[in-house]
Amino acid sequence: MTRLALNYLGAHSENTVMIGDRMDTDIVTGIESGMETILVLSGVTREEDVRRFPYQPTRIVKTICDMEP
Repeated sequence: MTRLALNYLGAHSENTVMIGDRMDTDIVTGIESGMETILVLSGVTREEDVRRFPYQPTRIVKTICDMEP
């Protein structure tokens, strides 16, 4: 589904970022699609939960407002 969306947008995974609040859906999808990933802690996943996953996001921010370009 991610590849279909990228193709529809004319985007490439190397130039796209997956932003999400769930390690088990958003972040793993981004990683499997070859994207940079940003975990936002204002949703489902808590910071202490992150270390129990075998994969890690590229960056972690508290809220989407804390993101820098």
